[in-house]
Amino acid sequence: MAMKGTSLLVPSVQELVKQPITNIPERYLHPNQDPIAVSNTSSLPQVPVIDLHKLLSDDATELQNFDHACRGWGFFQLINHGVNTPIVENMKIGVEQFLKLPMEEKKKFWQTPNDVQGFGQLFVVSDEQKLEWADMFYINTFPPDARHPHLIPNIPKPFRDHLENYCLELKKLAVTIIGRMEKALKIKSNELVEFFEDIYQGMRMNYYPPCPQPEHVIGLKPHSDSGALTILLQVNEVEGLQIRKDGMWIPIKPLSDAFVVNIGDMLEILTNGIYRSIEHRATINSMNERISIATFHRAQMSKILGPTPDLITAERPALFKRIRAVDYLNGFMSRELQGKSCIDFVRIQNDIGK
Repeated sequence: MAMKGTSLLVPSVQELVKQPITNIPERYLHPNQDPIAVSNTSSLPQVPVIDLHKLLSDDATELQNFDHACRGWGFFQLINHGVNTPIVENMKIGVEQFLKLPMEEKKKFWQTPNDVQGFGQLFVVSDEQKLEWADMFYINTFPPDARHPHLIPNIPKPFRDHLENYCLELKKLAVTIIGRMEKALKIKSNELVEFFEDIYQGMRMNYYPPCPQPEHVIGLKPHSDSGALTILLQVNEVEGLQIRKDGMWIPIKPLSDAFVVNIGDMLEILTNGIYRSIEHRATINSMNERISIATFHRAQMSKILGPTPDLITAERPALFKRIRAVDYLNGFMSRELQGKSCIDFVRIQNDIGK
């Protein structure tokens, strides 16, 4: 059962900025967006930090902190995550080199009109659509039969081996985090973890070049993620990721040796809206490039999404209709990125959800 999802082919922004830019091309201008510079960031609340080592040693306070982060924020920075430092460092070095391959080399990895995997941009559905100030490389990593036959096998070694190690570690980490969610939500069965047996994983490597007028462009438009759990590695620790909380855009200050973890729409549906997917965006810097790697985890296409029965009560009836994962994802992939418009489509309009 394949996800459709195609995206129109667009030029490389990385190539564009190799020439000195005086005027930003019209297609990259986003005139009506919320200001990207957040004034007085010191007074803003900071995204929670969760210690996985404590969480796995049944520290009751950390479990409470984790539950609070998932309910109130939908985002947290994860420290002591157990992924070996060399695996992470090799990934950082490798991705930086890979994203800076000469254009002739990159063309071998470019998207085609009928496949979103490869170098390019996602969610480009019309020739008039405004573009993002970013290049990305997207691949399916698990299960192996979802992989593009010519992409991963052609990634130069040793980066290919480092990529394989990293994917495997993050897949295990995602399942571990979902297991802790089951505990925090007091779900009696193992329904949530079982739902993610044979978890699907995809990876998006992002390159955000600097821009002389960063306030007029956007690296990634405001959106929530369609999957279940995203684990982000900020490769060069340049700020740019912002999340929308209580009507404000809050910048995430990258911590060394941490992952940024966020909840996607699928987990919001499965937890009956108790844990929420949160809108976020990537802003651009006038001086520094920013590189990040987002690794997405979701259920298999054949699964039916709907609130977990343990989390439906008289006080909290089902907030979402049941929908096939494949239908949800096809709906998400066929439109422009736009806030939480996709999950709103499956929301049941109970008073409680408003």
